[in-house]
Amino acid sequence: MIPIYQVYALRYAMREARRAEHFIGGDPHDAPMPMDYFVWAAVGAGKAWIIDTGFTAEVAARRKRTYLRCPIESLKLLGIDPDMVEDVIISHLHYDHVGSFHKFAKARFHLQEAEMQYACGHYMKHARLRHSFEVEDVAGIIRMNFAERVAWHDGDAELAPGLKIHACGGHSAGLQCVTVNTARGTVVLATDVTHFYENLEKNRPFTTAFHVGGMLDGFDRLRALAPSPQHIIPGHDPLVMQRYPAVTGLEGIAVQLHAQPIA
Repeated sequence: MIPIYQVYALRYAMREARRAEHFIGGDPHDAPMPMDYFVWAAVGAGKAWIIDTGFTAEVAARRKRTYLRCPIESLKLLGIDPDMVEDVIISHLHYDHVGSFHKFAKARFHLQEAEMQYACGHYMKHARLRHSFEVEDVAGIIRMNFAERVAWHDGDAELAPGLKIHACGGHSAGLQCVTVNTARGTVVLATDVTHFYENLEKNRPFTTAFHVGGMLDGFDRLRALAPSPQHIIPGHDPLVMQRYPAVTGLEGIAVQLHAQPIA
């Protein structure tokens, strides 16, 4: 029997932004379009899987992001002890998805090998591509590999019954999304395969891109993996906090993605 997971989005930071910053080619409407930053947790079968690890307060200050809370310490609000977490899925190595990895005492990190090759390869000589990476994050994951704490993947994989990773390049060379079995069906944690609902709904890729065609293919992949558009959770959209019920007592901080959308 496939386990049924509870899935949470935990908001740890945000930044003010404009619409033109989120679509290749810009946008004719000069309107605000803020961005939220999340980590996710899938809880079931007696353990918690964490998806991405956020960034640190120091990186937030340098990159001028509004840091609301430590994403790893905040897992305790969901009843998850970071020191007991055994498995963390890293969607990709951009600073806002891997930056607080060192706050896990014993976790193993699941990563596409193509992502490490990208982050350590010749493309990083281009400022336009490397600006989303922090050198110390990449070096830190290399150290974790030397400590035998990285599980490398080459494409799709089932990590546990009811929980799978799916390779979707485009935004970054080794980007992966996650599907989780829940009471309402398969929830697709898109991570940065789509940043906002609108990127996917209008087939308008986000501005940070390694391969634009790969981003468009990634949109198709999300649609194929999900039972409906309502089962796809974008990586940075503030609407996620409005469309799903909050965890009791954690309004504005965490929402339940395994629950039916509010609207």
